[in-house]
Amino acid sequence: MTEFDPKTFLTSVFNAAVAAADPERTIRDHLPAKPMGRTIVIGAGKGSAQMAAAFEKVWDGPIEGLVVTRYGYGAKCERIEIIEAAHPVPDAAGLEASRRLLEKVQGLSADDLVVALISGGGSALLPSPADGLTLADEIAVNEALLASGAPIAAMNTIRKHLSTIKGGRLAAAAHPAKVVSLVVSDIPGDNPALVASGPTVPDTGSREDALASIAAYGMKLPASVMAHINSPAADAPRPDDPRFAANEVHLIASAGVSLEAAAAEARRQGIKAVILSDSIEGEAREVGGVHAAIAREVATRNRPFQKPVLILSGGETTVTLRAKGKGGRNSEFLLAFAIGISGMEGVHALAADTDGIDGSEDNAGAFADGSTVSCMRTAGVDAKAMLAANNAWTAFNAVGDLFVPGPTGTNVNDLRAILIRSIPLS
Repeated sequence: MTEFDPKTFLTSVFNAAVAAADPERTIRDHLPAKPMGRTIVIGAGKGSAQMAAAFEKVWDGPIEGLVVTRYGYGAKCERIEIIEAAHPVPDAAGLEASRRLLEKVQGLSADDLVVALISGGGSALLPSPADGLTLADEIAVNEALLASGAPIAAMNTIRKHLSTIKGGRLAAAAHPAKVVSLVVSDIPGDNPALVASGPTVPDTGSREDALASIAAYGMKLPASVMAHINSPAADAPRPDDPRFAANEVHLIASAGVSLEAAAAEARRQGIKAVILSDSIEGEAREVGGVHAAIAREVATRNRPFQKPVLILSGGETTVTLRAKGKGGRNSEFLLAFAIGISGMEGVHALAADTDGIDGSEDNAGAFADGSTVSCMRTAGVDAKAMLAANNAWTAFNAVGDLFVPGPTGTNVNDLRAILIRSIPLS
């Protein structure tokens, strides 16, 4: 009988979660009716190029379009142009992509259809500063947001009030054409208006909400940005704006669906699985500590779940930058988790972003078990010092435990999988 390998098992669970968000399958199930006029495809996000390629396969009719994705995330399309730009900090390529997307939906009629393919990451990929602001201002805002520890909903409420394309403005520009948004959610709670800051889906978040978040998280933003967001000119369209009346929004993939698929794969392999939540937020290291406490309780007292068991959770944690180390929220979560379960046998974990990239490096996340901290020590790495310095990538790289699946073509937020065994499985 083949020996059970925890890393192989955890990787298979991750792969099942990603497969559940496969663009071709999910888009096929949500195709809009064909229009009398033109069909224009637009999109933005880390999964948008794969969504565009899938749409080309399943759409039986003429189309044209343009989508923007992260560098290295492109896909081969014949009729839809793919532009690559920077993420998580915007660049000039993203600025040009935003300009061209707005141009693409100009002059349409009520007989035309706009299909918007939206996935996580679109906020950074669609810089389009409001009048009086510059790309440098958007970059400064993005860097401040990423360092603030604010939840993604608060970040995107701020972003949409500084933009000419976010917060429903791209859909408003397409009026009177009907806009059908197909959304892959990476947002806790799955509000489609918050995915990619909602370029085609308005929400009720106000300027007052944005200002409250700026104050609550102590963000230091450029004076020009604060002047704009304090003015009525920053107000975003409301959901009851008549320009959106005929539009449709479909959530085609989400963390919840992917977690269920991960749980089903675990059960197929004979391991009971439980899902804590698909919308866990908070400081990554603190969430890691809580997960470690749950794992210890199961491992030592068989409660609240009996081992062997796979504990799954999703959502999007945040990292408040205290230093300039390498890492992302999943590796930081896992380093805190590894410290919390240090020395325990039978506990194995994977934390990874379903888009294949955690932070700015090429890993999706990392693996850890009860020996991780001691292995780091042997390699000359102090796990607690690395956590304090936001340097989780360096810590896991030192022991060869980075998880590097490459770009997956989708993005339904983070997957945390913790396996707790009673005896070695075979």
